[in-house]
Amino acid sequence: MSMLAFAREVWSFLRERKKWWLAPIIIFLVAMGMLIVLSQGSAVAPFIYTLF
Repeated sequence: MSMLAFAREVWSFLRERKKWWLAPIIIFLVAMGMLIVLSQGSAVAPFIYTLF
């Protein structure tokens, strides 16, 4: 399953089931995951890890 197909499936679930309260949680988790992945090799990494 591709990432785009997974995103479409989640979006259709949110629309059909009216679970709009899940959207901010999903967005936050994706943003934190991207922040951790993108900062792995940078000089900012030690400062980001202190947040957790």
